[in-house]
Amino acid sequence: MKNPASVEAFGLHLKKLREARGWSQQALADYADVAKLTVQRIEHAKGAPTLDVLVSLARALQLPLRELVDFVEPAAAA
Repeated sequence: MKNPASVEAFGLHLKKLREARGWSQQALADYADVAKLTVQRIEHAKGAPTLDVLVSLARALQLPLRELVDFVEPAAAA
């Protein structure tokens, strides 16, 4: 993984979006038509989502893709 800190930050962002809707990981997975394990892996930074999964998540969350991936990047190490 080339950008683990960014993958972790995205996972936290996705979790916040999901929880703001009161959804479980299973509910998000169902709405996005992905496996619950996929949602878990993303939220826990165990893997980076593909573009296909990002599009599915954005649609499930009823967000433009650019808004889904608009998260706070971790500060670069000096």
